[in-house]
Amino acid sequence: MDYWIEVEQGVRIYVNDINPSGHSPILFMHGWPANHHLFEYQYDQLLQRGYRCLGMDVRGFGQSDKPLYGYDYNRSADDIRCVVEAMTLNNFTLLGHSTAGAVAVRYMKRHEGYGVSKLVLCAAAAPSLIQRPNFPYGLNEMAVTNIIQGTYRDRPDMLRDFGEIFFHNKVSEPFASWFLQMGLQAASWSTVQVAKAWLSEVLFDDLAFVNIPTLILHGIHDRVCLFRLGVAQHQGIKGSIFVPFKNSGHGLFYDEKEKFNDQLMRFVG
Repeated sequence: MDYWIEVEQGVRIYVNDINPSGHSPILFMHGWPANHHLFEYQYDQLLQRGYRCLGMDVRGFGQSDKPLYGYDYNRSADDIRCVVEAMTLNNFTLLGHSTAGAVAVRYMKRHEGYGVSKLVLCAAAAPSLIQRPNFPYGLNEMAVTNIIQGTYRDRPDMLRDFGEIFFHNKVSEPFASWFLQMGLQAASWSTVQVAKAWLSEVLFDDLAFVNIPTLILHGIHDRVCLFRLGVAQHQGIKGSIFVPFKNSGHGLFYDEKEKFNDQLMRFVG
């Protein structure tokens, strides 16, 4: 079922509640620059096993509204809260990939994990996507600057290049085209504003506020959110489960989809 939920005046967020009567609800949060279709190969398996899967397009992406503002992590976390309340979600698993993984961590602090019983972070951009004076494990700032400049210069070309480093294993040409089209469904300004947020957002303190069962999945060949970020998340979240993916890059949900789906179902129960 399709929903458009108003999170503030004039801004609606799209949610696809694929199996409303299913068990163990999972709210899937996609990363930049995609949309909820990113998890197609999870839906394929989970729906057959009776899970309730909810795919949310974050603001500026997919079928959600695309305002010129509101792309910092606090506002993104507030959007999740509005969706959770509107959908009356409770005792659900929150799954965040990449930037959405970072936003999920912020949600746990800012909204005290409202409604969430389990958290899954996959290739998450926490505690910092880029290098900091006290954290040398992220990307250098120029890598993000190049993405921003590339968006302004030739967004399709930038997205194509990003797609080439997203997966560790070679994908087919039709698959690469499908991935590119997801990115093109976003607004150019939202594509830039999220990238700019990477330069300022940090979650070193937020990690300590995660106090529910947490599964961390991270590809060792990740060239976007480097593997050391997953290690830092595991160190910062007490009692978390950390599963490295030895044959995966940033798109571990496709690079090793069978392992990913198995780990997710084992964890959610």
